[in-house]
Amino acid sequence: MNHYVNLFIDYLTYQKDYSIHTIDNYKKDIIEFNLFLKDYNLKFNNLSYHDIREYLMHLYNQKYARTTVARKLSSLRSYYRFLTSKGIIDNNIFNLVSAPKKETKLPSFLYYDDLEVLLNIPNLNKPLGQRNRLILELLYATGIRVQELVNIKINDIDFNKKTIKIYGKGKKERIVVYGEYCVNILNQYLNDGYPRLLKEKNHQYLIINSKGAQITTRGVSYIINEIIEKTSLKTKISPHVLRHTFATHMLENGADLLTVQELLGHANLSTTGIYTHVTNERLRTVYLKSHPRAHDNHD
Repeated sequence: MNHYVNLFIDYLTYQKDYSIHTIDNYKKDIIEFNLFLKDYNLKFNNLSYHDIREYLMHLYNQKYARTTVARKLSSLRSYYRFLTSKGIIDNNIFNLVSAPKKETKLPSFLYYDDLEVLLNIPNLNKPLGQRNRLILELLYATGIRVQELVNIKINDIDFNKKTIKIYGKGKKERIVVYGEYCVNILNQYLNDGYPRLLKEKNHQYLIINSKGAQITTRGVSYIINEIIEKTSLKTKISPHVLRHTFATHMLENGADLLTVQELLGHANLSTTGIYTHVTNERLRTVYLKSHPRAHDNHD
């Protein structure tokens, strides 16, 4: 690494207090760019807009995803901002280049029939089966994140109103609602499986492991993977897919976007808006399959 890169890394480390992982990414992105400059006989302090466009094409030719290209561009923009602030270069050429638009990846979700297959796998005669069914029911009934699920305490639940106080990202508090299916398994678990799993542990966490301790997010993922393996479902399912399924089914059944945003704990409505693309695409598929004049059948 050259002297200026070292200065920048020191700045990120000691003044910005960035994590080691973030600093490593910056370092890799800048080194990769410097190798490009060397291969094309370019000077770091004498670049044109055309040179930067060439570098972007170089990245795309190496099959980098748009998100990766955007990150590399952001690293270099920060680096050149630093060089400008130190008077090493006159202007930040990277300010002239826009980041590539993010690829719109529609979230996966389950159809209701597939969801029922999943829900019927846990054995409700066993404490762990009751807990596993409750995990599935809560994730689908409320749309909460797994991190939020594992942090639920029994005193966060209002059993009369059928609501749960959730502490989301940035410790932001919100209230979610659950229905009768959830009520049934919650009561069964708390009256039977929970005390048997809890043993002599002394805490309030709702979802616990086989040793009676608070379960981890990794533990929840492992449980869901085990349940999926017992089904014939081909869909790739993660705990987050149940959150996507909640949002998709809510919108399909008439919920408005603002309500779904609040229940999911999204800071921006645009984040929730991705689910309208899912429901619109499904409507389109159903229309094309069902409407008698959607296709030209006159051959």
